[in-house]
Amino acid sequence: MSETKTPAANASPSKPPSQTRNYRPETRLVHSGTLRSQYGETSEALFLTQGFIYDTAEQCEARFTGADPGFLYSRFSNPTVSMFEQRMIELEGAEAARATATGMAAVTTAILAPLKSGDHVVAAKALFGSCRYVVEDLLPRYGIESTLVDGHDLDQWQKAMRPNTKTCFLESPTNPTLDVVDIGAVAEIAHRGGARLIVDNVFATPIWQSPLTLGADVVVYSATKHIDGQGRCLGGIILSSEAFIQEHIHT
Repeated sequence: MSETKTPAANASPSKPPSQTRNYRPETRLVHSGTLRSQYGETSEALFLTQGFIYDTAEQCEARFTGADPGFLYSRFSNPTVSMFEQRMIELEGAEAARATATGMAAVTTAILAPLKSGDHVVAAKALFGSCRYVVEDLLPRYGIESTLVDGHDLDQWQKAMRPNTKTCFLESPTNPTLDVVDIGAVAEIAHRGGARLIVDNVFATPIWQSPLTLGADVVVYSATKHIDGQGRCLGGIILSSEAFIQEHIHT
């Protein structure tokens, strides 16, 4: 077998162009991303498997190299998870997504994965406690500096930017104070400084706010909250461009 390569980020069976992308949100909530098995189940099936079988050694090799887009290993993709990702892609208007085990896994990965020692992050002060912990306490352990600003004050965002600022991060509305930050204005400041903007959109959900259309580069969610219906299970998701997910998140 030839050299093993990391599977492509879209390692799931090829699907025809979405038939629901232009539907109203209420309809997309029900029908987007549905991938039924040969049994024709009404609700999405739960595929509780870590791996998948191959008809031939050649097919296995093709899966590993990314030539065959079928499922390979559930850490990369799984029919159940892929349905969730595709539904969120369509609701959010993103190019790609990667689901995570929890909301904080999504936040931590989206912030930390693209950064390296010597980088700098600017974030709004009003953050969910665990998010603030990541910015204030976790990042400095890896040599990544951070500055907290008043999210409402655009001058503070501008003054906090440095040549090594790579990421700006905010929640809007914030959890739990419900502060509303001007996402578009902060995105402009971030982009002028050569940084990306990550927005935690957990309170608004993609039904009421679309940070990507406002200029954000990455959107993160705790799916444990309103996306799940509140508190029945844990989950998270990162939505962004295909390039960001492929380069920074998937592997």
